[in-house]
Amino acid sequence: MRSAARAARLVAMAATGTGTGTGHKRPHPEPAARIGTHDGTFHCDEALACFLLRLLPRYRDAEIVRTRDPQRLARCDVVVDVGGEYDPSRHRYDHHQRSFTESMRSLRPDKPWSTKLSSAGLVYCHFGSQILAGLLGQPEDGPVVTALYDKLYENFVEEIDAIDNGIAPAAGEPRYALSTTLSVRVGHLNPRWNDPDQDTEAGFRRAMELVGSEFLERLDFYHRAWLPARALVEEAVWRRFEVDASGQILELSQGGCPWKEHLFQLEQELALPRPLQLVLFLDQGGQWRVQSVPTAPHSFQSRLPLPEAWRGLRDKALSELAGIPGCVFVHASGFIGGNCTREGALEMARRTLELGEGTEST
Repeated sequence: MRSAARAARLVAMAATGTGTGTGHKRPHPEPAARIGTHDGTFHCDEALACFLLRLLPRYRDAEIVRTRDPQRLARCDVVVDVGGEYDPSRHRYDHHQRSFTESMRSLRPDKPWSTKLSSAGLVYCHFGSQILAGLLGQPEDGPVVTALYDKLYENFVEEIDAIDNGIAPAAGEPRYALSTTLSVRVGHLNPRWNDPDQDTEAGFRRAMELVGSEFLERLDFYHRAWLPARALVEEAVWRRFEVDASGQILELSQGGCPWKEHLFQLEQELALPRPLQLVLFLDQGGQWRVQSVPTAPHSFQSRLPLPEAWRGLRDKALSELAGIPGCVFVHASGFIGGNCTREGALEMARRTLELGEGTEST
C-alpha cells in the first residue's frame, strides 16, 4: 500500500463499485458482474466478503444484489452468505447450511486454523492471496504475500468468522463485555428496531466502507511495520553469536522495534538449540536497555529476570552493587534494566547469564 490516499480510493471504489477508471475502454463492454448476498439485517462477514471480491479485477465494477430470492441469486456471478450452498466451482460461498463444517485447515491443510469459516473467511480462503498480490504488487506465491495472508487471517478475518458463527474466544463466563469489535460496530450500522425507516441499503454501503478501510489499514501496518520488524529480529537472531558467545543475547539494531512475537516465531521456525534469554536495544530516549525474554508472547513472567539483588535499585547504588559502570535502573520485577552505554547493558546481560537467576518475575 503506497499511501493512505490510495487506500481511501480503494475503499470508495470497492464500496460503490465505481471501478478504477484505468485501462482502455472496450467498444462493447460486457455486462457488469453481480455479487449476490442477503438483504435485511447485515453483518460484518458478508460486508467484508463483498468488499474483498470488489478488489478483484473481475468484480471491480460488480453490482451487489441484496436479496433472498433464489431466482435473482441464480443470475449472480458469485453469491456470499446466502443460498445454502458452498460450491467454489460455481462461486457459491454460504456457510449456514447444516452440512457446512469447513475451516481454513480443512480447505488448506497447510494452515493451522480450525475456526469454522463465515462468508468472509471463505472468500479470503479462495481469493485472499490473489487480492494481496494485486494490492502489494508482489508474487502471489512469494514470501511477502504468504506471510501477510497468514497474519491477516489470524489477526483480522478469523475473529469475524468466529463471531458470525457464534464461537466464543474462550471457555467459561467472560470477565467483561466486548462491545467495540468490528463486528459490533458493523451491527450498529443497521437501522434501530424502532426507526421509521428500516431500509438497510445505505447502512450496508457504510459497513463495506468501514470493514474495507480497516482491512486495508491493517494490511498497510503489517506490510510496512510488522514485516520490517520481523526482518530486523531475524537478522539479529543470525548475528547473536557476534554479540555474545553464548548465543543467548539478542541485540536489535533499531530501538522501538516490536520483537517478542517475532522472536518466539523464529525460535520455532529456525529450531534454535538454545532459547534466547535477553535482548539489548537502544530506547527512543537514547538509553540502552536489557530486557528478559518473557516465557510467552503475552506473559509477564521472564525466562531469566535480572538478578534479584539488583531489583529496585538505581544509578550509583546499582552500579556499585553490580560492579558495572553506568547502570541506570533495574525494575522491581527484574524484567528490564537500563545502562548509559551499550557496553554496560551488555555486561549486565552477561552477568545475569553467569549468575543464572532462574526466579521468574511476577
